[in-house]
Amino acid sequence: MSTPVPSSDTDTAAKPLENPLSTSRILRAFTGSLMAGTIALLWYKMLTAVATSFAHKPVTSDNITVINLSAAVRTLVLGSITLGTGVFAIAAIGLTLLGLQMIWQRFTGQPPTPSSAAKNQD
Repeated sequence: MSTPVPSSDTDTAAKPLENPLSTSRILRAFTGSLMAGTIALLWYKMLTAVATSFAHKPVTSDNITVINLSAAVRTLVLGSITLGTGVFAIAAIGLTLLGLQMIWQRFTGQPPTPSSAAKNQD
């Protein structure tokens, strides 16, 4: 194994912080919202397709264990897809609201919301 080489001071120098209300940050929020919304819509389409497929193909068995297991598996599959859809949909809504908040703060001249580091220093 080789020994680690310490990095130079120029590599670890602190970069200047980007303006929290810069156009690039606002665009990143809306781009992320668009991507999360697209994924949520795709997962929702998959959810409806799988639910329709399960509804049109009922389990035909006389064995009660088979019926119970198939109901459990179907519920698990639909629940997992629904959870993924909900997570991406809430992320899309949150990122949209974040972008709108940054635009509002930029136009009204309000300072951006303080970070937790600034709160801890007080």
